[in-house]
Amino acid sequence: MGVSAKGERYLCEICGNEVIVEEVGGGILVCCGQEMTLISEE
Repeated sequence: MGVSAKGERYLCEICGNEVIVEEVGGGILVCCGQEMTLISEE
């Protein structure tokens, strides 16, 4: 599942990086070689 809405928060389970979506462009967020986990939606 890819990025779908502004304000979504994603977490890297390996290093702990966290991303908040500012602009939706589609695609999948990847960090440390694996897909990031959606942790919240606004």
